[in-house]
Amino acid sequence: MVLIMRKIFYSCFMIIIFVLSGCSEEENMDAQEESATEEEISLKDIKIPSTIFTSEKNNSVIDEEEMKQSNKIYLDSDEELNNALESFEEFIWDDQTLNKSELEKFKKINKLIKENDENFSRYISNNTLPKGYQEESERISRYITTSNEYIRELSEVLDNASEGKISEKDIGSIINKTPKVSGREQKKIEDFLDEKNIDTKAFGRDVKK
Repeated sequence: MVLIMRKIFYSCFMIIIFVLSGCSEEENMDAQEESATEEEISLKDIKIPSTIFTSEKNNSVIDEEEMKQSNKIYLDSDEELNNALESFEEFIWDDQTLNKSELEKFKKINKLIKENDENFSRYISNNTLPKGYQEESERISRYITTSNEYIRELSEVLDNASEGKISEKDIGSIINKTPKVSGREQKKIEDFLDEKNIDTKAFGRDVKK
């Protein structure tokens, strides 16, 4: 997620420059080529994570240990899915074409990301969470879901830009979402994770260990 978020903000910045400067399509393609990775991506080797957050509980009282595990599974699943998705994003942004099987895999990952978000949101909304978990779990859900929506919307805007169809409205829609995925919000989430000793690989936290 961390790497993708950095790419999102960089790409959004490049879109704004592109529109304001009135760059030609050829100039924009040159910029994309310069930023393209030289490492060949092997998409057939990318495995789709098998675990996402799921729960059938409704109108239940959730104890603290289960809530910690629920947050961990949700965040870990999102991190793993977005790590898998990133290689596809790089491949597409490098102006490569996905074959049928690669496209199906790409769609499957996006579908799982959305299901992961929806399942966790429904879980924290329909059950009674332990004291001190409701607000912060909602913050986590809101942050991650908005981040993922942001990625999908940015991809659509980039597609429109490549066809010369980008508008100020497209840019404004993306920029309006940035406060919800700000570094300040992430810091609040990480402070909560530390306070509750929730061990997750989200936000690159596994790298720190």
